[in-house]
Amino acid sequence: MNSKLKVALIGYGYAGKTIHAPLILSIPGLALAAVVSGDAAKVRTDFPGLQVSPSLDELLSTTALDIIVIATPNHTHFELARRALLAGKHVVVDKPFTVTAAQSRELKKLAERNNLLLSVFHNRRWDADFLTLRELIKSEQLGELTSFESNFDRYRPDVRARWREQAGEGSGLWFDLGPHLLDQTLHLFGRPIAIQAEFAVQREKAQTVDYFHVLLRYPRLRVILHASLLQADETPRYVLKGELGSYSKFGSDTQEEALKRGERPGGAAWGYDPREGVLLNAQGSLVSGGRYMNLYGDYRQFYAKFRDAIRLHSANPVSLDDAILSMALLELALQSAECGSEMQLGLLTDTRPATYLPFPPQTAGN
Repeated sequence: MNSKLKVALIGYGYAGKTIHAPLILSIPGLALAAVVSGDAAKVRTDFPGLQVSPSLDELLSTTALDIIVIATPNHTHFELARRALLAGKHVVVDKPFTVTAAQSRELKKLAERNNLLLSVFHNRRWDADFLTLRELIKSEQLGELTSFESNFDRYRPDVRARWREQAGEGSGLWFDLGPHLLDQTLHLFGRPIAIQAEFAVQREKAQTVDYFHVLLRYPRLRVILHASLLQADETPRYVLKGELGSYSKFGSDTQEEALKRGERPGGAAWGYDPREGVLLNAQGSLVSGGRYMNLYGDYRQFYAKFRDAIRLHSANPVSLDDAILSMALLELALQSAECGSEMQLGLLTDTRPATYLPFPPQTAGN
């Protein structure tokens, strides 16, 4: 029980190299044992002695492992996770879980049938500002909530040559940022009554969605999820309103930028977000308030909780029911945008088997 759980990282592109590898290395009880990548030189530049395999199949045939982490293009998630589960490995899949809700349901059945832990890397549950927002909601300082806006705007007018911005299943802004915003919303407020979505392709030479505006309807609360790649001026990350006041927050969590700079997770200032929110409380005609300090964020919590779920049989850091509901809403939003109308969640009755998406065995991402 004192030995470390051996982890293999599948894919060494942006997510694998910048996010997953440093987090895995920061967790006691986990050991990064191997990487699957088509660019062995890139991996060995960072980890000279680490095993590098060109495919998951080769890795599974040569190496004893406990956990497979999948950080590859979205359309490959289902098949790679299926292979890893069939090989008897615990699995972490980067968001989005899969590209269809049916695929996510099938993976859940496979994991449960084989008594394996399967989870989805919804790391933004551990953003500093999101943790702060969640605690504020629990405090009930704003009374009954009436509206919530969650924005993730950027200014990137040039279309980049990467799979996320190319035409194809699972590409585009909705499958990139939508899973984050949906998961956070469901974590705060639970299952909505209905969803209505609008998508657009706005940038010159863009091949896939680069704008979305999505409305989630609850009995009284209304939630807006919004993202654009042509937003030059700053918009608030969160705006929360209730009967007794409001809260707004600008700026993003600092952990991803720190990881880009090569900082190691876990330092004294790790997860600190200096851009405080503003909390306003209303009592009659009087409004008072001021700066609202952020809690510390910590993406390491996902992997620490995943480790404990294996070792101690504690809770999955992201339950499969949560991940599947997020996928169902991701998919239902596509239907809403296509037909131009609201879609009620009572329509979530699709029980079709998952669609297998074949791809060359060597194509596991870089």
